[in-house]
Amino acid sequence: MDIFDPLRKKYVRQTPEEEVRQNVIRWLNTEIEIPLAFMASEYSFTFNRLQYRADIVVFDRTLNPLVLVECKAPSVRIDQNAVDQVIRYNSVLKVRFIFITNGKTSYLCAWNSNEGHYDYVSQVPHYQEMLKSDINHDRCSKQ
Repeated sequence: MDIFDPLRKKYVRQTPEEEVRQNVIRWLNTEIEIPLAFMASEYSFTFNRLQYRADIVVFDRTLNPLVLVECKAPSVRIDQNAVDQVIRYNSVLKVRFIFITNGKTSYLCAWNSNEGHYDYVSQVPHYQEMLKSDINHDRCSKQ
């Protein structure tokens, strides 16, 4: 069975992880009010001469990466490996927000430029808020 990805504009294989990704895309668009035009799924980039793909990247209005989203299947526990993967990706993308989810458990961190680290954020701000300034809460355990 296939599921339509509005960012890639094609049908893709419906896996548990893909269902999470498509639900997150829909939620980011409808609830967080991020235009589809400012999101990319399976976003390719190079790190240490190797090709990687981020699940979802949200861009600001000047098309700089703003949010990095890592999606896991609901059966996959969000652990240090998932955090390390996102941190590795972010060493290239340098986003303001990092979001990790398996559809049941989600974590969001926002860059605190005053302190030089990521802070946990309890609520995902709307896109307009994300574009404004740092949103700070409890410090993330690993940068």
